[in-house]
Amino acid sequence: TLFIAFIFLSFLSYSQNNRVLGYKIINDEVVFTFDKRDYKKITNNSSEEKLDFNDLTIDNIVVSGEFNDWSLKKWTMSQIDENIFELKKNISDFTDEFTWQFKFVINNKYWAEPSDEYLNSISAKKNGYHLNVYNLKMYTAQPNKNGNAFFKIKGYLNAKKVVLSGTFNKWDEDTFLMTKNSDGWKLALKLNPGEYEYKFIVDGEWIEDVKNPLQKRNRHGSLNSILHIKKFVTFKLNGFRNSEKVVLSGSFNNWSENEFRMTKTKTGWEYTIELSGKKHHYKFIVDNEWMLDPDNSVKEYDNNGHINSVRIVK
Repeated sequence: TLFIAFIFLSFLSYSQNNRVLGYKIINDEVVFTFDKRDYKKITNNSSEEKLDFNDLTIDNIVVSGEFNDWSLKKWTMSQIDENIFELKKNISDFTDEFTWQFKFVINNKYWAEPSDEYLNSISAKKNGYHLNVYNLKMYTAQPNKNGNAFFKIKGYLNAKKVVLSGTFNKWDEDTFLMTKNSDGWKLALKLNPGEYEYKFIVDGEWIEDVKNPLQKRNRHGSLNSILHIKKFVTFKLNGFRNSEKVVLSGSFNNWSENEFRMTKTKTGWEYTIELSGKKHHYKFIVDNEWMLDPDNSVKEYDNNGHINSVRIVK
């Protein structure tokens, strides 16, 4: 799934003993970890009174955050040993792609506060200040010199900091630092297929990509630059080798009856096209007869009441 491909950008750990604080991502699971030894203070959810952690008897611990509407009861952790509690959640349990703030709740009442010594490495930030919450980040984008998306802004050689920000990282203002070269700044990303909006942040000033003619006006009245990432997809129809003509028709070619004529193979017919990352409706036309893909169980009605085969590119 798309979620399995998400990249974990904030791997949080102690330098002393390499224990992970808050969470880690293993394959397709987010593993939340609570270690009693990491906490000194707790806060009463109702009165906001701060108490010493060691004065409390633990009955249960819950993971509470933006991903479950800050529930005090839903995501209960299991005790692993004397000090450690754990909860495993599949990445598909998360309804967004990017970043969430969360905390641990003790006895459905007390918020556990990370100790000050760990805040710089584990906590979320707002307006430059660290918050007493963890920040879970999973992005579809990953900096990679051999990536499939290349960003460049010329000039600004006297700038101290240039950041790439966009929908691929929920407009994060710190993570994707660009690298200075002889005539400007650059950064390459590995992106999943899809449509993305982005801007450059030059010493705090947001700037669109003037070299990119694809733009969209945002809610602030300024322009975001647009990038389309596509992927080669092969459609196959098994059998029908005695047919004279097979055409691939779909939402991606305005349901053309002639444009994508398929090639006969040893097992049937196939056609490869480059598609953007989203849901596409399609059918095959076999000797002028329209038909669904017999090997694809995913079907959906369109706005005209016709049922089509569905291919999701991600």
